[in-house]
Order: sequence, then C-alpha cells, then structure tokens
Amino acid sequence: MPAARRPIAINDLWSLKRLGTGSVSPDGAWTCATVTSYSMEKNEPTTQLWLLSTDGKTQRQLTRGKRDGDPQWSPDGQWIAFTSKRGEGKDADEESQLYLIAAHGGEARRVGSVATGVSALRWFPDSRRLAFVSWVWPELGTGAEQAKRYKAEQDDKVKATIVEHNHYRYWDHWFARGRKPHIHVVDTRSGKVQDLFAGTPLHLPPSDPDATLFDISPDGKELVFTFDSNPDPRDFSYTDIGAMDMTTRKWRTLTVRTKAQAGMAWECPRYAPNGQWIALLGTDFGKQHNEQTRAWLLECKSAKLREWTGTWDRGVQGPLWWAKDSSATYFVAEDGVAQPIWRLAVADTAPTEVCRGVGMGGTATDLRLSADGSILVYARSSQQHPPALMACKVDGTGERSIERFNKRLLAGLQMGAAESLTVQGFGGDPVQMWVVSPPGYSKTTKKKWPLMQVIHGGPHTCWNDTWHWRWNMQMFAAAGYVVAAVNYHGSSGFGQKFLSSINGDWGRREMADVEAGTDALLATGTIDPQRMVATGGSYGGYMVAYMNGNVPPKRYQAYVCHAGCYDWVSMMGSDGYFWFGHELGAYHWDDEARVMRQSPHHYAANFATPTLVIHGEQDYRVPYYQGLAYYNTLRTRSVPSKLVFFPDENHWILKPQNSRLWYREFTGWCDRYTAPTTRKIKAK
Repeated sequence: MPAARRPIAINDLWSLKRLGTGSVSPDGAWTCATVTSYSMEKNEPTTQLWLLSTDGKTQRQLTRGKRDGDPQWSPDGQWIAFTSKRGEGKDADEESQLYLIAAHGGEARRVGSVATGVSALRWFPDSRRLAFVSWVWPELGTGAEQAKRYKAEQDDKVKATIVEHNHYRYWDHWFARGRKPHIHVVDTRSGKVQDLFAGTPLHLPPSDPDATLFDISPDGKELVFTFDSNPDPRDFSYTDIGAMDMTTRKWRTLTVRTKAQAGMAWECPRYAPNGQWIALLGTDFGKQHNEQTRAWLLECKSAKLREWTGTWDRGVQGPLWWAKDSSATYFVAEDGVAQPIWRLAVADTAPTEVCRGVGMGGTATDLRLSADGSILVYARSSQQHPPALMACKVDGTGERSIERFNKRLLAGLQMGAAESLTVQGFGGDPVQMWVVSPPGYSKTTKKKWPLMQVIHGGPHTCWNDTWHWRWNMQMFAAAGYVVAAVNYHGSSGFGQKFLSSINGDWGRREMADVEAGTDALLATGTIDPQRMVATGGSYGGYMVAYMNGNVPPKRYQAYVCHAGCYDWVSMMGSDGYFWFGHELGAYHWDDEARVMRQSPHHYAANFATPTLVIHGEQDYRVPYYQGLAYYNTLRTRSVPSKLVFFPDENHWILKPQNSRLWYREFTGWCDRYTAPTTRKIKAK
C-alpha cells in the first residue's frame, strides 16, 4: 500500500532540483542540462551539468563542479563548452572562466584565462572559436592590461562609485566601475582571446547582457549584435542591431530607422540557417512605455525591416529559434495564463500554436531547437508542478518527459487543486483569478476556511499557470489557506488594451479586481469573512499598502507587504526611476495631485490594518527605505506591525535559510490574525 501523501513543506521546496534545458546536441539526441541543488545546511547552491537523452531513457551526470553553467554544444557535436569557477587556493578562478569537455565525458579543461571573467557563450560554425561576453575597461588594449587593472581594483580600499550617467545600477548590483560588456572571440586550441569591440564605441546594453543579444552568421563571416548609440540613454534604451565583418572588423547599423521608428528598441537577433533573414524582437516605446514586444524580420540582402507579428495582440518572448529550412521560427509567448510554444512562418503575420500542457496549459520556458530541426526541448511548469524538462517533435507531437530528478519527492507530496475562475472586475470587465485549495478542502462541508489574497508584482506581469519558487501558492495552501491570485487590469497575457488600462491611474482598477475576487469567494459560503488576509510583493506590496489606506480596515485581518512601493516621490531613488513618470502619468513636480492619488503614503491617515513589512537591503528596484518608511509610519500610527529585514538579500529572497525564515514569518503573521481562537494582540 503506497504511503499517504503529505502537504509540501519548506525543506521539500528547497530539496527540489531546479532544471535548465541547457543546450541540445546538433542531431537532437541529447540535451546538456543544468541541474541546481540547494543545501539548507550550507545555505548555498551547487549547479552541475547532466546529459539527458531526448527520448527520455537516459540521464547521466557530466560534471561535478560547484558552479558549472551555460553549456553550449559545438556544431560538430564533439565538445560542450561551459562556464565555471574552479580550482582551490591561489589556483582558484576569481571570475567564471571558459571550460571545454568532450561530449562523451572525461576531464574538463580551461581555455585561456580572462581576468574580467567569461559569460554568454556562442560557438562559431567552425567548432573551433567561441564568442563570449566580458566586462572590460574599454580604454585598455591588452589582456595583460585588463588583468593588471582588475587586480588593482580588487586591492583598492576605496570602493566608491562616481557617475555622471543616468543608469548606474540594476536590480541588485552597481554597474562595474568604468567597465563595459564587450563581445570577445577565443580560439579553443590556442586560448588566444580578442576583444571584437576594442577601439570602437560599441558595447552591449549593460542590463544583464547575455547570448540572446548577439549571433553569428551561418558562414561564420559576420557577427550581429544589440547596441545603443546613445552614450547616456535618458529614458528607455532605443537599441539597434549592428553587424561586424569578422575579417575586417568593420561594422554597420542594420536597423536603419524611419521617422515612425524613432522610439523602437530592437534586440535578440537570430540568423536564419540560409543566411537570408535575421529574426529579431522589437518594442515600440514611441507608442507607449509598456507596448508589447513584437517579432520583426530583417532581410539581409536589402536590409528591409518588417514588423512580423504587428497584428497579433500578444507579446513575443525571445529568443526566436529558426527551423532548419529557414521557413519559420519557434518561440514562447503568453496567452492568458498559459505560455505555449508557437510557430511563426516567414510568410505569416501571426503564429500558430505548437504545444501547450494539460489543464490550463502550463508555462513553457527555456525553449531550444536542435540544429537538425527535429526536436524541441523546453521546461514546463504549472501551478501544481515545478519545471520539468520535456521534448517533442517540431510539430508538437510525441511530447515526453526527459528527466526524473524530482519524481520521487513529488510522488510523496499532496498538491492543492488549482482552479481558474473568471470574475467581473473593474468596469464589468472579465478578470481571471486562480484559486488554490488547501489539503482537505471541500466546498460541500460546512467548514469555513481562511482566505489569502496573493497579489502579483509588475504590474505588467501575470500569475501564469506556473510554479513560483519564492511566492509558492502550494506552500501557502499547505498552511491551511484558500489562496486567491487575481490577474488584475494591467496584467500581461490578455492583450495590449488590458495591459495598458492602468496607465497613469495606478491602484483603483487593480484594487477593484482584487475585491471582486474576494467577493466571489465569499459568495461561495466557504470563506470565513473574519479570517482574510491580503499579501503581495513589489507592485503587489504597493497594492496592499494602497489597500490599507483605501479598503475598510476590517475587510482584511492582516496584510503582508514584501518589497512594496510605498512613496512615489522617494521612489526616485530606484534604478527604474526613469519610467515612473510614464506609468503614473506624470512626475510629482509636474502634477503632484495626480501622483499623490496613486501613492500609498498619501493615505497614511487611514492605515489601520495590522501589517508585516519585509524588505532586503540590496534591493535597488524598490529601495529598502520604502519598507522602513512604511513600517515607521505604521508604528507612529500605533498600527500593529512587524518588520523583517534582510541585509543580505535583494528584491527576492534567494538563500535557503532566509527563505525558511521568510515563509515562517509570512505564514506566522497571517496565522496570528486568522486563527479562530486567537486573541488579536498588538505587536510590540
């Protein structure tokens, strides 16, 4: 008799392997996947490479390093390149370096040594050279000079940053002092490295540049890349696509703009195998700041640009993967709460769906296509399942799982049922809402359950049919709550009009949608109206702070505000300060009344609901003082409140032991105000 399944617990969440598709072999028979394991005791991750046969029959460990990542299969199928930090003592890599290992296994060897580190790998067609990204001092000409400067920077006791630029930090890190992300090329036999951007004004956009920002032509003679000609972008980065001749090092701009395209940002270029086309992504910030990203097509010979999916009311996510015969590309894109795989033919203006999961469709990510055009490999998750690695034919048939890393652990866990409902939201518009039920939940019993509203961030994101590692609805349901998650006005996946509906008027529509979701669940008779909480992070944190000042105080018994935007005036200290004026409809110095109406701190006199405030000191998107200001205001007003502050975390809680504390404090605060027999006590 099989053992009874149990609800998920925090140690289960951190025992689950986190998987990436990595790179598919040219013949489509294998993928080299990344497998990340976390140690709660050591409070750190280990990432290693595994070979998985795409027929799902074989999985074999390839490397045993601690931080092996970004595997890339050589075009001839003989080698797998990857990045790693290896060695011990004085021989240890200070930054990630390039390593090669034979595809059949064996010992990995380091290729060259780059003091400033290696990331974002891409092979040349000759299987001998690799392109990669390294952050360098552009005024220095040789690797030796870079190494000398790197050591001097490491030894320098003064760590101050001095800037005269508009953008100088991103999410949780400052841009490296004086350094720019350049594309390099290395010969894997000699280890010789060349900086392709040396002596030019070129560099990749500095916001986490990766290998989607550049590509190599099928004949290896040309490199295309994303760049911004403005040395100091003020608002949005209006990026272009450039091309460099690999023999002469001369470069030109491919995306020559018309007047109507002045606000375009192009990125993610991908050569078609026949060399006739380049697929790319384009976002027209000239229309509006949150315009959906479209697929574009560039004809190489004529340099003619065409908006490929201009009539399709969904945003395209890159990269775009070309079919072997250059007739179409494959990509993932949201459609409601699902994120299927799509096929877009060269002659078409809208894609056709290739594959989605069961139920509500799941969320496909990390899409890869084998060079022979036979196999798609991807990860898919759902509200009830963490990402699993899958494979199918390019027409979507023959889908199968190709790994079993989490199978045993998941078999012993009881997941809550996940249901999708539609409620009548702001203005009578239909609004989607997830409801995840706790173990033992039944609509037919007389028992009434506590409700937890979980409000997503963004705001232009979505609670997809996906597994969230940090805000895990199964964890909240396992704590005994009926979990509701509303895709309010402004959410992605439901078209441009819905996405843009909150522009210049944040808070009102979203609050009405959340309240409509709560009312719909109360109408079922299964929810205890005296045991309801509302929680949210980032924009969701903004929403619970806004609700604290605009929703009657006894509607919810408690709020949880994680990394929430509290004051739109002091939020000018954020790394994203440049887009607040667009989102809010004005900056505070231009229209103070309008901005105040959208700012939670403006309603402080109404705050009355007990609130847990959580923040990380290394959060540059919503700076930590937002949380402190909210908490201090609550204390000044004698509202029961509690602060959980992480000096070693950013916008997200990423360390296992910190996560364990986060979930304990999160559910503990909610339990304090929803337990049936608990006497409500003010926090001291």
